[in-house]
Amino acid sequence: MKRLKENIARHIKLSASDLEQFCNLFTQKRIKKKEFLLREGEVCRFEAFVLKGLIRVYYVDANGFDKVLYFAAEDWWVTDIDSFTNGMPSQLYIEALEDSELLLISKTDKDVAYESIPAVEKLFRIMTQKTHVALQRRMIDNLSKTADQRYIDFTKKYPMLSQRLTNLQVAAYLGISHEFVSRIRKKIALDKKS
Repeated sequence: MKRLKENIARHIKLSASDLEQFCNLFTQKRIKKKEFLLREGEVCRFEAFVLKGLIRVYYVDANGFDKVLYFAAEDWWVTDIDSFTNGMPSQLYIEALEDSELLLISKTDKDVAYESIPAVEKLFRIMTQKTHVALQRRMIDNLSKTADQRYIDFTKKYPMLSQRLTNLQVAAYLGISHEFVSRIRKKIALDKKS
């Protein structure tokens, strides 16, 4: 719970008792690499905080290609917000790319927290705003930057994450072919040697 408490403290201030009460609403879950937390067609009944590991959130397009919405590593949150909020069947898959440990909270428990600890609503509002900002920036980058620049920006913004991902996974996030990612990585490696 220490990691979760530190994450919360970065966003809001809670009394020790409120923090304890909120954290007690979470359940710990361990999943193995390639295991799914959610599959398309299921209803997402959790929001999860990643303690350890790496998760990808993606959908499969009409041509059968994975399209990654985002990755979630340590100290990140993960869910299908549409399915979780509206109780609709998910269009997404949430899969572990590494053995992972998470803390999950249900919608019912989250609603209880909203009622009993009003600052928790502020916590999730702040996180939602940050998510919207990141999504907006990503959309603008996808519309205005070259694939090379998007790759370079990704590796600068998420240096540890990019080292944990395969070319195929990075390509599915950036919307380019894995062969193109391979060429960019080789070119960058050669430039560093020069």
